[in-house]
Amino acid sequence: MVKKTTENEMIYRELGSTGERVSAIGVGGHHLGLKSVSEKTAIRIVHEAIERGIIFFDNCWDYNEGKSEKRLGKALKNGRREKVFLMTKIDGRTKKVAAKQIDESLKRLKTDCIDLVQHHEILRFEDPNRIFDENEGANLAMLEAQKAGKLRFIGFTGHKDPHIHLYMLDVAREKPFRFDAVQMPVNLMDAHFRSFTNLVLPELVKQKIGVLAMKTMANGIILKSTTVTPIECLHYALNQPTSVVITGIDSPKILNQAFEAVKTFKPLTQKETTALLAKTKDAAMQGKFEPFKTSSIFDSTVKNPAWLGDEPKRIQNLMQQ
Repeated sequence: MVKKTTENEMIYRELGSTGERVSAIGVGGHHLGLKSVSEKTAIRIVHEAIERGIIFFDNCWDYNEGKSEKRLGKALKNGRREKVFLMTKIDGRTKKVAAKQIDESLKRLKTDCIDLVQHHEILRFEDPNRIFDENEGANLAMLEAQKAGKLRFIGFTGHKDPHIHLYMLDVAREKPFRFDAVQMPVNLMDAHFRSFTNLVLPELVKQKIGVLAMKTMANGIILKSTTVTPIECLHYALNQPTSVVITGIDSPKILNQAFEAVKTFKPLTQKETTALLAKTKDAAMQGKFEPFKTSSIFDSTVKNPAWLGDEPKRIQNLMQQ
């Protein structure tokens, strides 16, 4: 089980074996750049979250065409950067493209070093092989950036299929390389369908890799099933051996909801967990309320394949022979 301590309004947990202590709730970066959220509101959310004890801030190179990173960078001025654990993600599968995206994220976030950078959207079985290509893979850029002090820790994310996550871990192990953190869906529907919680989570715990939970409410889609409440969704994710539960926050009201979940959280008994899962079982079948697993609606790199970069030269040369 993840070691945790409580302080003020927040619970703090260890991020795998990194030695870092992070808040059990993390602010999702995507919502900070939405058109429906003003820059003033986004900055207010970040400032209040920090004041009340949230340390972990999520983001991504591609969120809202860079607006999410830019807003977070502005919000972390005046000494706030030093108070947080900053994470972002890149889409590039090649060393060249990944290095460019890392530098762009650093500029937007107005920092010299990002605490955690993750390979984003590992959705295809070919992604691990491209990222770990010995001559031009994206992880080479990550390692060089780490050595140069541009980033501290390396992870990966994905939301499509738990077997792809397991394959990514297998490919990394062969190199050998060990990830510091992995981000994946952890929610009350996931337990019944293509379950990251059942298949990937035990392996991450075994390897002492930090677990970053996402899609806890699937951008509100899970709530449309009318089977569970937002607090129940957050409690379930907090009850897993997660380091951080990342949740989208687009208003002070939703920020208060996250803190209410922490305030009222207590470890669930097996009976309580079973009862919660029973409420979602029928609705969860076939992934109806987890469209990120069953469609390409949530797949940014499918809509924007250029973000990935070119296929490895070894493949291109093979095709030309």
